[in-house]
Amino acid sequence: MAGTHSQHRLGVALVVAAAVAWSTAPFFTRLLPFDSWTILFWRGLFGGGLIAAILALTQGRAGLRDLTRMGRNGWLVASLSTLGMVSFIPALQLTSVSNVAIIIATGPFVAAAFAWLWLDEAARWQTMLASLVALIGVAIIVADARTGSDVLGIALACFMTVAIAAMTVTVRRHRHTPMVAAAAISNLLGSVVSIPFAHGIASVAATDLVILAMFGFFQVALGLTLFVLGSRLLPSGQATLIATLETPLMPFWVWLAFQEVPATRALAGGALVMAAVVADIVNDSHGQKRAS
Repeated sequence: MAGTHSQHRLGVALVVAAAVAWSTAPFFTRLLPFDSWTILFWRGLFGGGLIAAILALTQGRAGLRDLTRMGRNGWLVASLSTLGMVSFIPALQLTSVSNVAIIIATGPFVAAAFAWLWLDEAARWQTMLASLVALIGVAIIVADARTGSDVLGIALACFMTVAIAAMTVTVRRHRHTPMVAAAAISNLLGSVVSIPFAHGIASVAATDLVILAMFGFFQVALGLTLFVLGSRLLPSGQATLIATLETPLMPFWVWLAFQEVPATRALAGGALVMAAVVADIVNDSHGQKRAS
């Protein structure tokens, strides 16, 4: 019993650390004075390279085989992940971090809708109600968009959420997809896609290169590794709930470092979205306990 309890605590600590690592994306983006394609190129190169190295070190030749033999489903997952990434960085540059964070938090509901359409997974009435509340929260945020760039940033955040939700359902549909290998490929694919559009690849200074390396290593590779390790020690519902800590932390770091204060509408909409997400996951977790 003591061993199980210690494993649970370790799992919680690892997923919390993963959420903290993931939440630093806006902080790194604000630090870098480059176009989004240049950031995507270097972030993907460092992040994808380190994930591939971790895969090779932890799984040896089997890990390398995952990288070279992903198959059609693996490439679909990697492509959807790449679409999400190339939308994420420009969204952070065009609208407020709080807007992006809150829209991303609706991802579980978008994934539930895709699972209903594609996999015939019946949605619980509680999830449908929570989805409606989350939609109202997003509507409040969208209603506050004032400039063309703000609208485009919100649209890109929505597109990213749809792409990642589709990726999640694809992984669920094809459970044997090597997810870590797909993450490595998607980062490297993002770098390749960025080359024709990036204007500052060669003009990155040594100090900026260090920041970009930290962006790729810490936010991308370390965040994914910690979550994979931690989620193995926790129920999936609990791991998902803890990972939502990323949402309030994203605007917190930029407020702390750059004094970017969320708008009142963003706070109100964010409160509705976060309440819906937490309530749905907690309700689902209680339902699974009663079923067992």
